[in-house]
Amino acid sequence: MKPTALITGCGGLLGNHYSRFLLQKGYTVIGVDDLSGSYKEYLPTGENFYFHKLKLEENPNSLSKLFEEHQPSTVYHFAAYAAEGLSPFIRRYNYTNNVLASVTVINNCIKFGSKLVFTSSMAVYGSQTPPFTEDLNPSPYDPYGIAKYAVEMDIKQAGDHLGLQYSIIRPHNVVGIYQNIWDKYRNVIGIFIRRTLNKEPILVYGDGEQTRAFSDVKYYMEPFHLLEKTQDGETFNIGADNYWTLNHVAETVQKIGAKHGYNNTIKHVEPRHEVKHAHCNHDKAKTILKFKDETDLETLVESLFLWAQDQPPQPMRIMEYELTGGIYEYWK
Repeated sequence: MKPTALITGCGGLLGNHYSRFLLQKGYTVIGVDDLSGSYKEYLPTGENFYFHKLKLEENPNSLSKLFEEHQPSTVYHFAAYAAEGLSPFIRRYNYTNNVLASVTVINNCIKFGSKLVFTSSMAVYGSQTPPFTEDLNPSPYDPYGIAKYAVEMDIKQAGDHLGLQYSIIRPHNVVGIYQNIWDKYRNVIGIFIRRTLNKEPILVYGDGEQTRAFSDVKYYMEPFHLLEKTQDGETFNIGADNYWTLNHVAETVQKIGAKHGYNNTIKHVEPRHEVKHAHCNHDKAKTILKFKDETDLETLVESLFLWAQDQPPQPMRIMEYELTGGIYEYWK
């Protein structure tokens, strides 16, 4: 029998690439996504890929039926709405989408004996001094980070009390084709590229001296796969070793745009309430999961730019704000 994996968020960047990775290895992949932040035309295809459009937080029984029918040995829970800066203004949506949906997945992994690989976030570290290591006590800075840490704690409790097998990954600033560049609120390189293609100024929030580490999605695949049968109960940072200011990233997108006939300006706008410097140490993943990052920022950005240039425009999703006091001008 072919091994079976269930992947939530299969339309997102990590889920899409990892679904394709497992299909190439001969797996049967059960893909789940509500397509609120991704597009059906980018999903993998093939006789061993089974897609189900499903809102996890609203349909726990439907997910249970998928577990019962397919008996996945491993579940990769990638589904999330990862908009840190927006999360203070969509608090109910944030916790419903990121916490309650995860509880549905956790419950079913416990019931059916599936190993759970959960993608948390570097956001759990908050504004501590980087590089962040896994032994730091989480101190989230925004509701999105709070939601991710809450799920981590719930998973660990389920492991201690009910025997859930799990691994937790804290990825950060992942980039690659199939990424949603039409989201108004997240995926900063995608936003810079979309604005360049639309011949709009590249917007940099605040002084642009925030530092982030952007990583190529292809380096995540083998480490994820190693977690399937090993490293139960462990947490790993995975991401790029090098970090850059957002000014440098904006200038890189501007340079690549000019190379392909787009001459855009960079405009500094109102700063966001966000962590100034955020990047991680990856020694644990390198030692145990054989993780190796060789991200070249300019090559990575250009590959996404060229892919995006060939895509038909997609509708931009505008979120319904729950709170508007203090919201930034560029999101109004």
